Amino acid sequence: MKYGYYPGCSLERNALAYHESALAVAEVLGIEFETVDDWNCCGATEYISIDLLPAFALIGRNLALAARQKNNGHHLVAPCSACFLNLSKTDRYMRDSPELAGKINEALAAGGLHYEPGSVRVRHLLDIVVNDVGFEAVAQKVVKPLYDLRIAPYYGCLVVRPVRKTPFDDPEYPTSLDRLMRTIGAKVVDYPLKAQCCGGHMTQIKEHTALEIIRRLLKNAADYEADAIVTLCPMCQLNLDAYQDNVNRHFGTNYNIPILYFTQMVGLAFGLPAKKLGFGREFVDARPALAKIGVAPPPKAKKERPSEKALPMPALREEE
Repeated sequence: MKYGYYPGCSLERNALAYHESALAVAEVLGIEFETVDDWNCCGATEYISIDLLPAFALIGRNLALAARQKNNGHHLVAPCSACFLNLSKTDRYMRDSPELAGKINEALAAGGLHYEPGSVRVRHLLDIVVNDVGFEAVAQKVVKPLYDLRIAPYYGCLVVRPVRKTPFDDPEYPTSLDRLMRTIGAKVVDYPLKAQCCGGHMTQIKEHTALEIIRRLLKNAADYEADAIVTLCPMCQLNLDAYQDNVNRHFGTNYNIPILYFTQMVGLAFGLPAKKLGFGREFVDARPALAKIGVAPPPKAKKERPSEKALPMPALREEE
């Protein structure tokens, strides 16, 4: 199975554990990735809200580059949910609007590029694992089931949005990640907020609001005694992991829930070394949770947490 691969900016730095574990798991499953040559940032969530046409042209450049590489089967895999959404949305809007497609291609022509809408099918990494590889094939690779681990599967709000006419999972109540975690032996807890927003970049805009959003997600997982929250989005992982201390200080709570990538958990079930899967890069230490399945990950890397700004508004009580 050969696919184009668009890592995006996050996987080169703060989500490096996602990149490392994705490649390690792909190797076991026989997935071959071909990274898009000279890819650029997808613009994240900001650019598309500021100036639409340049944002689409920025994203369209990646689609044009992916289409030009002939060896990837014209399926472009984006592990990052924001990248997946932006790439998918641009391709769909270009297909739906020839006028928009013409304007984007006019901009791309300056760089010697052209993109024919629909020539690349953008897909999330989870989609590839559960639908192309399949649960049965994943189960056959499991050598160390995660039987004693309670996992809250967290999709976030981006990957399940119906930007395509045939989304790979239900936008309101997705289940593919739940089923994948059960396939590798984990106990999947009920997690009603599994498709709720993590706040995105709200931490940089209105921190009170962001911390309340994050608190609700952590509380929901804690209420069901989850050992870890498992996600598939770098922004979700960053917010729930890096700002967990801020939530505890602000609300007087004591959450200590590791936030891990689904590829890391699959890799553990495949018997891959924790170091190869990027463990130790998380802020909230995963070692207590992983000790339940007999895994001793490498020492945690030293990382600087985001500082909490002065918050003049009184903190909400935990029961609120």
